[in-house]
Amino acid sequence: MAQAFVESERSRVLPLELGRPMPVVSRGEGVWVEDAAGRRYLDAMSGGSMASTLGHGRRDIIAAARAQAERLPFVHNERLTNPAQERLARELVSVAPEGFTRVKFTVSGADANEMAVQLARAYHVERGEPQRWQVISPAQAYHGPTMETLALTGRAGLHGPFGPYLPRHLHIPPSTWRFDPTGEAALRALDRALEEAGPENVSAFFCEPVSAAALPAYSPPARFWEGLAERRERYGFLVCFDEVVTGIGRVGTWLAAHQLPIRPDIVAVGKALGAGYAPLGAVLCTQEVYDAIDRGSREFDLGHTWDGAPLSCAVGLAVLDLLVSRGLVERVRERGPGLRDELERALEGSEIVREVRGRGFLLGVELVDPRDGESFLPVELDAAAMVDDTALEHGLLVTSTHPQADGYAGDQVLLAPAYVATDEELGQMVERFRDTIADVERNVKAALAGGGGR
Repeated sequence: MAQAFVESERSRVLPLELGRPMPVVSRGEGVWVEDAAGRRYLDAMSGGSMASTLGHGRRDIIAAARAQAERLPFVHNERLTNPAQERLARELVSVAPEGFTRVKFTVSGADANEMAVQLARAYHVERGEPQRWQVISPAQAYHGPTMETLALTGRAGLHGPFGPYLPRHLHIPPSTWRFDPTGEAALRALDRALEEAGPENVSAFFCEPVSAAALPAYSPPARFWEGLAERRERYGFLVCFDEVVTGIGRVGTWLAAHQLPIRPDIVAVGKALGAGYAPLGAVLCTQEVYDAIDRGSREFDLGHTWDGAPLSCAVGLAVLDLLVSRGLVERVRERGPGLRDELERALEGSEIVREVRGRGFLLGVELVDPRDGESFLPVELDAAAMVDDTALEHGLLVTSTHPQADGYAGDQVLLAPAYVATDEELGQMVERFRDTIADVERNVKAALAGGGGR
């Protein structure tokens, strides 16, 4: 029988966590994946990183990629363009909020986020305000592993040894039930950050409209967005949305921006645009942002080798065509609220679950200390890893986060099934996760009773 797990000591791969056995996934079909030993897992995480939004093994997308590869797989977009890139840009603009008119393609979500920051900076420089460079962003966030995207989060635990390389950006705390349920405290923190930086020096406010890995399925209250819009109007900075996870249907609309009382100036998308079949991201901007460059230097020449390549864009077109023809964005919008309610009912009575959040097919479960129902679980328990490992035992793939050391959130679990998951498969996901949490709760209580607590 083939080996189902690989440890770092017996691999030539440099893994994210040394010493943690990694399941060897050898094939996938729909929302199921199979390891090398033949065991099947229900993929509640769209490939593990929320990218495989249309499931595994789609012959139609594979056929589109093959056809483009046979015709023209690659040309560089610095001096050339191609039909797939041009058409995909038009399609994205057509589903974006009103006012968005231009698209620049990238090879990943992190690249798209970094390019969004670069584009915001270029906008101000082109308009004769070169002093604007400072970015303000929520502290409890994740935007990618590049130096700039790491700097956009205020989580010191993610910065690790790279602090000396990171630009110093300013951060505000999240408006969660624990810290700021109304959003007013976050607005006061934003005012303090603007004062510290000098509002004339601020380039952008950069955020996830609905958070993913760092605070699953969380979004600030409407008052915060309204106050942010007021301050943008007053001080002239841009609002940039990281929709690498939420964009292209994940929360039940083409962009999460469609659901909020504010229109951003720049949006970064990724993951779902390539649906796990090609590395593909994009930055969308409003006509006003484009006009600043058009009236200025008429150049924005940063990019990577594979940005806008025909093969990747052909995959993106196939993905968008499927989303439209099968009504999958509408499916997520209609099914999402019921799925959240089913998950909440399944976890009702659990003493380690404080909150179940959900937008479309992006679901978050917040864990707490069962001794008081509010405090973070002790860091040394690493309940997040406990959830992931226990879920594997139940044949379920989920992703959890463990950021207590950063001070704004405790152990959280993220579920993000593919848009094509059937009601039966979603029901199995809920049942397996319920059983997972029940097992974890027993283990957590036993550890706390044995002295593994405060």
